[in-house]
Amino acid sequence: MALRAKAPKEVQVQKRLKAFFYGMPKVGKTTAAISFPKPYLIDTERGSENNAYTDILERSGGVIFQTSDFNEILKEIKSLMTEKHEYKTLIIDPFTMMYNDLVEKCAEELRSKAKEHDATGMEFGRHIALADKKVRHMINLLYKLDMNVIITSHAKKEYNDKMNVIGTTFDCYKKMDYVFDLILEIQKRGKRRVAITKGTRFPAEFPEDDTFDFSYDEIANRYGREILERDAKEIEFATPDQIEEFKHYVEILKIPQESVQKWLDKADAEDVTEFSKEIIQKLINSFIDTINRKGATNV
Repeated sequence: MALRAKAPKEVQVQKRLKAFFYGMPKVGKTTAAISFPKPYLIDTERGSENNAYTDILERSGGVIFQTSDFNEILKEIKSLMTEKHEYKTLIIDPFTMMYNDLVEKCAEELRSKAKEHDATGMEFGRHIALADKKVRHMINLLYKLDMNVIITSHAKKEYNDKMNVIGTTFDCYKKMDYVFDLILEIQKRGKRRVAITKGTRFPAEFPEDDTFDFSYDEIANRYGREILERDAKEIEFATPDQIEEFKHYVEILKIPQESVQKWLDKADAEDVTEFSKEIIQKLINSFIDTINRKGATNV
């Protein structure tokens, strides 16, 4: 059997850009994001109603979906993953609004399930832990999505241990700087819009703390225009028949839930419906092989 590993550079250039932009109000985060090719903008605070934004979106062939509801956004992401379309860049602008809304709804969810009549749902920060778990699931899907992904966030002042202001940082899910490949702080300096590299997995193209005039062309020249502008490929999730067959074999083979969870974790899937068509079929085939080896009947 021939070895199939690829050189690191070959793997890198095939990867869609997953980037995180943050900055203070009015610095141009949205303008920066929608300058990317064929944007599918999820507008969480109705900022895209500004004529300047709609003009840019129309010229680039982009569209707008307005919501701050986490479940609606998750549904849009899954549709973009599985349906054929012309869009190349998904933007959630800003993530801050969606995250804050999600934290509140998680508190409501926990409060409704609590046995204590005076429960708030916020005890021990459980509402934040639940919201963060949901966000991690969303981010796993975003990495599977064959589109450029740009998440924007409001910024807030950053303090040191002595409560002195030392700069600015993002205002949303706390681990954003760990999960995205490129983190840029966007600033407005007079008529210039600049980006400062605050986190990077591409040190050759985007060195740490590098400051550069922001434009789509600058990003494309550094990252690779052919990667950013190629058409998206849809993912085939498990079919209803495959899901039913999978569950049938899990039941008759008495496969423990712990094993199912390991397969889900390995596939970065929340549940069986998020298995790819290929992965679930491999599991089904392994179940059939097990049954044949055991000489089981009544399948």
